[in-house]
Amino acid sequence: MSSRRRRSSAAAPMAACKRVLLAGAAIAAIWPAAAQAQPVGAPPVGPEGRQERGQILNQNQVSSAPAKPPAPAHIDGLSPGELYLEADKLTRDDKNGITTAEGSVEVRYEDRTLRADRVVYKEAPPPPEGQSRPPRDKEAPAQGVIRAYGHVQIIHDNGDVEYADEMTLDDKMQAGLALAFSSRMHDQRLNQNITIAGATAVRRTDEIQELNKAIYTPCPICVGDKPKTPTWSITADRVVQDKANRVIYYRHARIHVLGVPILYLPVFWHADPSAYRASGLLAPRIGINSRRGFSWDQPYLWVINPSADLVIAPQINSKVNPFLNLHYRERFATGEIDMRLGYTYEQDLTGQGERFGDLTNRSYVLGRGLFHIDDNWIAGFTAERTSDPLLFDKYDIGRVYEARGPYVADDRRLISQAYAIRQDDRSYTSIAAFTVQGLRPGDNNRTFPVAAPLLETRYELPDDVLGGRLRLLGSAVSLTRTQSPDNQAENLPGLDSKRATAEADWSRVFTSSVGLRVEPFVSMRFDAYALNDVLTGVGKETTSESMSRGLGVAGADFSYPLFRRWHDATVVLEPLVQVAASPKAQQVVVGHDATGAPIYLNEDSVAFEFDESTLFQANKFPGYDLYEDGVRVNVAGRGSILWDDNRRASLLIGRSFRDSPNTVFAPRSGLSERASDWIIAADAQPWTGFSVFARTRLDADTLEVHRLEAGANISSKWGSGYVRYLSDDQGINGAKVENLDLGGDLNLTKHWGLSASGNRDLVQDAWVISDLGVFYKDECIRVDVFYRHEDVILGRLGASDQVSVRLTLATLGGPIYGR
Repeated sequence: MSSRRRRSSAAAPMAACKRVLLAGAAIAAIWPAAAQAQPVGAPPVGPEGRQERGQILNQNQVSSAPAKPPAPAHIDGLSPGELYLEADKLTRDDKNGITTAEGSVEVRYEDRTLRADRVVYKEAPPPPEGQSRPPRDKEAPAQGVIRAYGHVQIIHDNGDVEYADEMTLDDKMQAGLALAFSSRMHDQRLNQNITIAGATAVRRTDEIQELNKAIYTPCPICVGDKPKTPTWSITADRVVQDKANRVIYYRHARIHVLGVPILYLPVFWHADPSAYRASGLLAPRIGINSRRGFSWDQPYLWVINPSADLVIAPQINSKVNPFLNLHYRERFATGEIDMRLGYTYEQDLTGQGERFGDLTNRSYVLGRGLFHIDDNWIAGFTAERTSDPLLFDKYDIGRVYEARGPYVADDRRLISQAYAIRQDDRSYTSIAAFTVQGLRPGDNNRTFPVAAPLLETRYELPDDVLGGRLRLLGSAVSLTRTQSPDNQAENLPGLDSKRATAEADWSRVFTSSVGLRVEPFVSMRFDAYALNDVLTGVGKETTSESMSRGLGVAGADFSYPLFRRWHDATVVLEPLVQVAASPKAQQVVVGHDATGAPIYLNEDSVAFEFDESTLFQANKFPGYDLYEDGVRVNVAGRGSILWDDNRRASLLIGRSFRDSPNTVFAPRSGLSERASDWIIAADAQPWTGFSVFARTRLDADTLEVHRLEAGANISSKWGSGYVRYLSDDQGINGAKVENLDLGGDLNLTKHWGLSASGNRDLVQDAWVISDLGVFYKDECIRVDVFYRHEDVILGRLGASDQVSVRLTLATLGGPIYGR
């Protein structure tokens, strides 16, 4: 029979789309037995199986069993097992147990919503006479069949949507069959929608779904109302989506790029988009290299558990043996570890891939760990070692020379360390130990000291002392080395040293009513040294020494910033002056050179540069072994212009004066004479997206450039770029340094672009490395093809060339990374 639903006098008025709340199975929660067995107090059931007063029925109300306490309601007001139905027309065939809803049908049950033009529900056969139907709950098996026709949609509470022309489902909407099926899922990792479609789909359970003649793509498939060929897709004869294990499997898969099939795989799988993190293949790196021949890097991510994973990345080469890279990461409740390892069994290689020498194990480790002991204490380590100085170059291992702990080595040197640090609002304490491995030409690891232990501590008193801040500092270190870096052919014993330091410094700030800022300061320090294996100058004969010294400095900083408005900008002019005086410092002498000049102990101030960052340091040596003494005056003038539209420009010019020459400073430092070299630093941002900087040191007498560092950065909708230039008369090793580093991307169109980068050693007139590439990118794919050239560089491999291709597909192998 057929009937329109009637408004109940007790219900609120409804619009043309009538609403009914039912309970139990989808569509037909009111069993035929409901008219025959009602508990006391139940509302009357009207003709044609309708609930007359629009109240909720559940399965316990249609049986003679005692009622159970109601289950908690869902967020939409429905309790477990209840259903919401909306349709223009509802037809009920009691004899055959068929309920039909027509016209903009919407059914909401548990965590999903079904929409269709027409829905037909076929009830399960009634129970044998004399038996009541068991109560329905979420775990009970399905008891009826739903058939949905026309514009069928199933919307899940996580935002996923399934579409079909027709669907046949069980009455819990968990298992069924669909024709012309498609699904839109959301990738949590990329915040991107995914489409998967098939001619037919079979849902075995709520977690297993099979599609035939299917396609998978994260790319847009429509532009407006017009269909669009996806940038990349996977087609397959059969696709199985396993939501329990969060994996999608393919049988006879074909990967298409721009509509062209480029790869066939009889079996293939990848992570389900609903998985935030899952095991699977990552983006490969493919190239042709003059050293290794054809090379394929294929990383695989193994998610061991929610807090640990391992990337296994074999590198297959046509000219040399394979190289295995591993990257293990794990997070704990109080810390994390990150370990990279690599291994191969191979001979040594030339720049052209020619083998020589013995077959042997070749490997590296690059790792770190950090653990939070409590609110104040942390402990950690780094492990950096390699069997070959050029191993990273031969096999193109990236991200090698980066900071992994509090102590950082120079470029092309590795550091392994263990440390513990305690820090709170007023104090800092660190204890550490480290060793260094050198990879530069001429590096001899026997000459590098082992620092163990290295202690540093400081404490700031909570109360003012004489109106200012007082800090107490302490430091101690023990350095041991096997061989002296001097006359390495003679294998002389290496110098061992131990130092302990106690220091106190005080400062206070005064600001006058006219804006003059004065900051007086006082620092006092005591050092104690013990030296062993000090060469006497007679063969390998050594001696031991010990000494102590007291050091100090007193002075004041003066600044008087002046500013005014000029049109739409603020102009700031600031003269800066520092006056400092120290008694003559006792330097630690460990020998004399051929001219009889003293050789000073210098373990911690080798890499020293005089620039704007050290100009106003009372003691310009960054370490402890060397100390600046005498009377000196550091002066500078700084000017800045700050426009209201965020443009800016600044310039600083300064130098240092002292009462007498100081030969403790090396001649190359620019500080050994009474008047230092000139220091100039400038930076500007003339418009948004473009900035420049420069810093230089000019000779005190001739204004010759001794050191210059300059650069520029640019960024716009057309791309981005950078350039860096460095020139130094004498680098850290005493040799001239001059190089140019530049790179950038140029977006030719919305999707196509060019990329280039390079580092040129201007002293050797050779490219250390240069890349030139072309790329394509959109919402779901990035393809990079680039050519790399390396010239012959002293101490490195010979010249080499390679062409590499990197294909990154969204949802396969990670996100689309910008350059």
